[in-house]
Amino acid sequence: MMGAGHPTERPTSRLAMRRAFGRAVLSVGGLAAILLAWEASVALWNIPLYVLPAPTVIAVQIERDWALLVRHLEPTLLEAVGGFVIGNLIATGLAAAFVYAPPLSRVLYPVAIGLRTIPLVAITPLLVVWLGNGYAPKIAIAALISFFPTLVNMSRGFAAPSADQLELMHSLAASQWQVFRLVRWPASLPYLFASLKIAATSSVLGAIVAEWIGADRGLGYLIVAATFEYRVARLWATIAVSTALALAAFLMVVAVERLAIPWRSEANE
Repeated sequence: MMGAGHPTERPTSRLAMRRAFGRAVLSVGGLAAILLAWEASVALWNIPLYVLPAPTVIAVQIERDWALLVRHLEPTLLEAVGGFVIGNLIATGLAAAFVYAPPLSRVLYPVAIGLRTIPLVAITPLLVVWLGNGYAPKIAIAALISFFPTLVNMSRGFAAPSADQLELMHSLAASQWQVFRLVRWPASLPYLFASLKIAATSSVLGAIVAEWIGADRGLGYLIVAATFEYRVARLWATIAVSTALALAAFLMVVAVERLAIPWRSEANE
């Protein structure tokens, strides 16, 4: 009886792998088509380097500046990861508190919205004054930009269980912690990963923007320096590395999501 399940399981997993491979091929093919069109357009219309360099020029510049790019990538990565972790932990904890203390939600939710409306370029100098010129203000900006999407989604996620589910747990005399662990937390996981995908890329953006002011290293600093020095190829090379970093962060969250909630991934196949 146990062996009878294998013939159906194997085709299903093979089908899922084929679909995943097909989506990967489409994504890579689409990106390749865009790059080829970009390269051809630059050559066909003879677009100057200072207007738009070709992808091959950017690739050559990345190779030339690889050591420089890696050196400036390290602080940006540290700031983005630190802000991502801190921002999402605070947002998840606060969302859980909102579920069990609705008055707290009515007091603090408008404050969170107000913080989100402040432009990053306006608050960054203040954080530099308050926290110094090290990693702290950059991590704070990355945390701030990661915080709001997770707070909004997790507030909905923790409230997602139906009244029947909660009533069942109450009839079983479950404690508040058991209700949270067995009902609210599993129900919130799709909301959590939806917000983490946004926060993963946003934290990179926040770290780079924070480096525009009061920094002497990082990808954001390198972007500003290349702009003022009119090094267009280096500017685009830094942008390409920043984009790759954000994309890698996004894909890492997707991979963790597939491990944490595989049933949702299978349903979307």
